[in-house]
Amino acid sequence: MALATIGHHIDYEWVKYAYDCTRKDGAVGVDGQSGDEYAVNLERNLSGLIDRLKSGSYRAPPVRRHYIEKADGGQRGLGIPSFEDKVAQRAIALLLEPIYEVDFSACSYGFRRGHSAHEALRAVWGGVTKDGGRWVLDVDIRKYFDSIDHARLREFLARRVTDGVVRRLIDKWLKAGVLEEGRLSFPEVGTPQGGVISPLLGNIFLHYVLDEWFGGEVQPRLRGPSTLVRYADDFVMLFAYKDDAERVLAVLGRRLGRYGLELHPDKTSMVDFRHRPKPAKEEADGSLATSFNFLGFTHVWVRSRQGRVVVRQVTAKDRFARARKAINQQCRKMRHWPVREQHQRLCRMLRGHFAYFGITGNRKRLASLKYGVEQCWRKWLSRRSTKSLIPWAAFKGILKRFPLPKPRTAH
Repeated sequence: MALATIGHHIDYEWVKYAYDCTRKDGAVGVDGQSGDEYAVNLERNLSGLIDRLKSGSYRAPPVRRHYIEKADGGQRGLGIPSFEDKVAQRAIALLLEPIYEVDFSACSYGFRRGHSAHEALRAVWGGVTKDGGRWVLDVDIRKYFDSIDHARLREFLARRVTDGVVRRLIDKWLKAGVLEEGRLSFPEVGTPQGGVISPLLGNIFLHYVLDEWFGGEVQPRLRGPSTLVRYADDFVMLFAYKDDAERVLAVLGRRLGRYGLELHPDKTSMVDFRHRPKPAKEEADGSLATSFNFLGFTHVWVRSRQGRVVVRQVTAKDRFARARKAINQQCRKMRHWPVREQHQRLCRMLRGHFAYFGITGNRKRLASLKYGVEQCWRKWLSRRSTKSLIPWAAFKGILKRFPLPKPRTAH
């Protein structure tokens, strides 16, 4: 059922809560205004924003294009809204989230309150161990957020939301434009990554394109059990039988193509995830079968201490390398800082890594990273005054005074 009137909820208390939920230290948009500057006249600014939102006179400023490095060496383009635009987008997202939480499928975990990447990882583990998912479709949608069709998205939104205030605001954000190196462009498709409301719009789009289709049309026609696990635009499909996986892969590209999306030909594949009792060659980490990556973890078959074959989720090599690179750059940058301040920064970085990657069965990779941090720290501390390395005995004395966090299983 479509909801015709939800815009009346946009009052001062609602927008003030949206402001409280918005990061104040994020990158600034095209107007250069920071969260601290906006807070100087907060009540007046929020009251003016509410008037413009409800009267329809609000003008969505273009987003500022910023690029970040991707794991594969490419660049990901982010669209950074102005601070006030972030508050406005947050206010509308807060209106829409409870509406769509009723509709969203259990297979969707990304950017939803009460859901997390670790729940998605547990769902993948369950799909392999409990439902016999031995054939895996590892799927990548090429430039998903840049490819969302505006007309199709409006059709999907119309199924649940017809409120004029909300719909007009979303249209303004879709048409706001992108400012890059002084040039303003107006893409006819896509919603900027970095926008506050973009993850929700992306979830809504794939809910209708993928989740409903897979659950309502695909699964009833399959021979055996299957599992879809999606985190935003990153998803895997697990099947008990090879022919089921092949049939879905054959039609998946056409299904996405109907809505303007395209499978990445080099990053989409079918993985034979059956374990072999006697593999021809066992890898150094004990893996026994072809692996696949999802949400920063590599899924592999390993032998437990009791000799049983079990599924493990370990830090993916590219994510491990990225963490080592970031730590090396940080150690180089702060080599002339006081040792205490260096220690505090490294502890924060390690705790953040352990908080995400600290899952059962991944302790060796965590310990390896900690050892790598010690090596890196020793190298750059040594270069404060000389090119010769600090002797290990002397460096152990530093570690005794400034111990680094130990690997821990957080999940």
